[in-house]
Parts: sequence; structure tokens; C-alpha cells
Amino acid sequence: MDDARFGSAVRSVRLKRGWRQCDLAQRARISASTISRIERGHPGTLSLDTIRAVAAALDIRVDLTARWRAGDLDRLLNAKHSALHGLVAAWFRDQLPAWVLAPEVSFAVYGERGVIDIVAWHAGRRALIVIELKTDIADVNELVGTVDRKQRLARQAVEDRGWQPLTVSRWVIVAPGRTNRARIAAHGGMLRAAFPIDGRAIRAWLADPRVGVSALSVWPGTATGGRTLAPTRRVRVQSVA
Repeated sequence: MDDARFGSAVRSVRLKRGWRQCDLAQRARISASTISRIERGHPGTLSLDTIRAVAAALDIRVDLTARWRAGDLDRLLNAKHSALHGLVAAWFRDQLPAWVLAPEVSFAVYGERGVIDIVAWHAGRRALIVIELKTDIADVNELVGTVDRKQRLARQAVEDRGWQPLTVSRWVIVAPGRTNRARIAAHGGMLRAAFPIDGRAIRAWLADPRVGVSALSVWPGTATGGRTLAPTRRVRVQSVA
């Protein structure tokens, strides 16, 4: 985040709305002096939650961009994503031969463009599942919105393959790690509302996908070779419309 640019944006939008600094402070539930610091480009030791509260009060979106060693971070993240992709694909191949996987499925529907990490097709049940792979959970709201959009457009994305699904499900697979587990725990209510099914339940569903489901689970890592799903408590399969 560019501190000076963010400060200028806060001031400009605040003035556009005709608010005083104290008005914005009241809406963001912080002090007017903090607003002043932000607008002068000196957020200092303010927490990310405080910055996001100010941005939310003004309907400003804040993007934090991590950079490391002139592009090495992109290569590192891509390697992690590819590794997770490989583990999931191998598990399907070994354990679920009834499913056909299509990696990196792109779509362009009425101006909406994107790429689905994995689309899996079960011909017997005419069931389609959109699989989103996440090596790092950054923005939970964005995650839910992204998966919603991909699920909604999945039918059009697979038309050229001749697949005509009766149900379209979704499954978010998260790479193992302390940070990801902490983020899931911190937003557990929201995530479970959006993705009611967990690892054990999705495994049972994959064996006989009769209804549409919405799932989220953490991949177990390398302790079991990366080819089994982590055991979890919840086992009830809840269908989605």
C-alpha cells in the first residue's frame, strides 16, 4: 500500500462526501487525530483493521501487494500453487477414476473473464464441481465472491466439452499451514455459511454426487503423501440450490 496515495484518496473521497474528519472518525469508530495522520500519509503503527475500517466507511477498496526479491515471490507462489494442483490431480486419478479433471479452464461470458483452477466432471451423475485452490487466504470476502462467480459461470465454461451438468458444486481446497488455519478459524462463521461441507463430507459426496454441494477443506500436506483428505468432525452433506 502506498501510504501517501492512500492518505490522498481518503481525504479526496471524504471531501467529496462533504464529511469532516470527525464525521469519518465517527463512522470508522476511531479518533479524528488518526484520520488526520492517515490523510497526511503517516499511518505509522496503525493496524490493518483500522486502515480497513476507514476505507470501508468511504467505500474504498484497499489492496496490499506483497513484493520480494524482484519477482521471486511470484515464482514461489506459483510453485506452491502448482504443487497443490499436482497433489489434488493425483488423488483424483488414484482414488476417484469416475471423475474427469480439466485444469485451468478459462471462461469469457458477457464480459466476465477468469480461470477455474480445476473443473471435475462425473458423467454418471452429470455432476460438475468447481475446485478453487488457495495456497494463501488473504481476503475472505473476495474468496467467497470469486468462487460464487466461477460456480455461476461454470456451465458456460464447459459447454465446448459437451458436458451438460445437472448440478454444479464448488470446493475450496486450502494449502496446509498455521496462517491459513488461523484465518479459517477467525472467519469460521462466514466461511461455513458459504461452504457448509468439510473434508470428510466432501469425500463421501465424491463417491456418489447426487446433489449440489459447497465445501471447504484444508489439504493434509505431505504427512500422508498428500493424497488423502484430512479427517474432520462434520460429516453431514448439505445440498445447495
